[in-house]
Amino acid sequence: MTFVRTKLFIERLKDGETLKIRLKGQEPLINVPKSILELGHDILELHPEGCSDQFGVHLLTIRKKS
Repeated sequence: MTFVRTKLFIERLKDGETLKIRLKGQEPLINVPKSILELGHDILELHPEGCSDQFGVHLLTIRKKS
C-alpha cells in the first residue's frame, strides 16, 4: 500500500521535482525503492530517521524522471 500512495504522489509531480517520504518497516523499505527504480525515477537519498533501527523509519528522497 505504501508504494501505491507513493506512486500517486509522484504522478502529481513535474519532471525533475523531488519527493520525500517516510518508510516504516521492512516491507516498504525493501519494495518501495526497488519499484521506484523500476519506474525509472532516481533515488537521491535513503537513510534512517533519527536513531531508527535497521527496519525503523527511513527517509527516502525521490526525483521524478524527466
